[in-house]
Amino acid sequence: MSDQPQTVAFCGNPNVGKSTLFNALTGLHQHTGNWPGKTVESSRGTLEAGGKTYHLIDLPGTYSLEARSLEEAVTRDYICGGEADLIVVVCDGTCLARNLILALQVLRLTRRVVVCVNLMDEARKKGIVLDLDRLSQLLGVPVVGTEARKRSSVERLENCIVEHIGKTFRGPSTPIDTSVAESRRIAGLVETRPKSPPQDRDRKIDKVLTHKIWAYPIMLLLLAAVLWITIEGANYPSRWLGTLFDGCQHLLKKGLDALRAPWWLSGFLVDGCAATLFRVVSVMLPPMAIFFPLFTLLEDFGYLPRVAYNLDRPFARCGACGKQALTMCMGLGCNASAIVGCRIIDSKRERLLAMLTNNFMPCNGRFPLLITLIPLVFIGLPVENAGAGAIILTGFICLGILMTFIWSKILSCTLLAGGPASFVLELPPYRKPAFAQTIVRSIMDRTLRILGRAAAVAAPMGGLLWILANVFVGQRSLLAWGSSFLEPIGTFFGMDGVILLAFLLAIPANEIVLPIVLMLYSQGLGLPPEFSPEATRLILTQNGWTPVTALCVMVFCLFHFPCSTALLTIKKESGSTKWMVLAAVIPTLTGLVCCLILRIVSLLF
Repeated sequence: MSDQPQTVAFCGNPNVGKSTLFNALTGLHQHTGNWPGKTVESSRGTLEAGGKTYHLIDLPGTYSLEARSLEEAVTRDYICGGEADLIVVVCDGTCLARNLILALQVLRLTRRVVVCVNLMDEARKKGIVLDLDRLSQLLGVPVVGTEARKRSSVERLENCIVEHIGKTFRGPSTPIDTSVAESRRIAGLVETRPKSPPQDRDRKIDKVLTHKIWAYPIMLLLLAAVLWITIEGANYPSRWLGTLFDGCQHLLKKGLDALRAPWWLSGFLVDGCAATLFRVVSVMLPPMAIFFPLFTLLEDFGYLPRVAYNLDRPFARCGACGKQALTMCMGLGCNASAIVGCRIIDSKRERLLAMLTNNFMPCNGRFPLLITLIPLVFIGLPVENAGAGAIILTGFICLGILMTFIWSKILSCTLLAGGPASFVLELPPYRKPAFAQTIVRSIMDRTLRILGRAAAVAAPMGGLLWILANVFVGQRSLLAWGSSFLEPIGTFFGMDGVILLAFLLAIPANEIVLPIVLMLYSQGLGLPPEFSPEATRLILTQNGWTPVTALCVMVFCLFHFPCSTALLTIKKESGSTKWMVLAAVIPTLTGLVCCLILRIVSLLF
């Protein structure tokens, strides 16, 4: 057993820099996954130090071991289980009294503990002086001070772990009292605060960013800026990848021809599976590689909790929770990831509300279709400019936010009746993000993971599309028969059968809606090559598209059933097929009603 790697678990309140320390110690030697038998995500990694390997575990953040949520229960159960050779309790040096409550609770369960007082730089800025030696004497365990973004500081923690892992310390000399009064008493003995605290920079910023009036336009401006950077920045890499994959597709075709593969095998593998896979990657990868790091930088800066704070009141009026604002923002990247993120909401009722309404936020897989159709709707406006396109796209996202509020209110008065539960929301200090680390981690943990899920369904779906396009009944393909069958329904809702069929076939990945539409209109036998925006709009207008058609498609793109990955995630997270079906019916019904209203209005005026 002595040869087995020893385990170090990190625990602490949310927003104390615990995960930053964990990432600094493990570097890229980490992975994420669910706890056995539970849907709570954990981060695990390895630390190489002193010629040995240590297993590190980042436990979910918690204010107390008196668990109120599944995440907090996992932290409590793990510490009680005694699996770790050392528990590192990370505390915030700027508010030590509150953080010591958790430290005292952990010491009640185990004495294999090291207390890490983080954010020492923030404490100095506020004029707070901490006597860590005195704190170590009072707690009876080693105490180390850190600044998570300084390598030398991280090395001090690393050395402390190597020196003390596996040791059992005496703990406090008096019986442990986990009350708030005891934690305010200990903190008072080890910290000195200035009589007249310096002007708090964070409060000055918060007066603007959380203002009851100005907070909302600032949020919209930031959203528009992020979308503009994403749209403008993704154009060139998407085209480059499209050109590269066209060349790869041509080489694959030539290789199979050289092997004398039958036409149907070559078509299925290259024109079906490979073409669809290449199209999804070229469309999804660039915007995700831009959007997710920007989103993570806002999170690290400390702005996203302010978004939840600003939106708490409107969500509460709808019977929902302000934390839903965070999952709603995550939906702009990927609805499936946002649904997993609903775990941060303690109340099961409010968690279901967030999952059922999350699809009203368009994921980045829907952005290409929305951006392509904007010029068809807003004829004469300078929407070829990324700035104008970002503003219009922001307007559509605001429509999705409005519908989120409406359906949250409807559900909270019917199927999920009840009032909003209270919750604790901490506004962390504003911090300078670690840009390089943030970009690498967001690409590794979010972008590539989501892209992998999409690619896993895109390739087989491409093969199915090729079969449907090449199997003929009479003089028409199965795709043509399907679009003809749906034509009356599509026309009734301001679209056509081709459009409805494309949405149905694109349930594995929203990115392939437009390619399927273009394939059917151009009567191709597989997905078409990368079309320019001008060629795309020409094909659409030649097939009867009007500004009203394009607007109906944009609205239905915004409000329609989630992709298959999101639906399966809802079933897994909710534990019921009923909620998965309802999550598909609600947005689809909303989209069809909105399209019908648009068609009626267009016929009248």
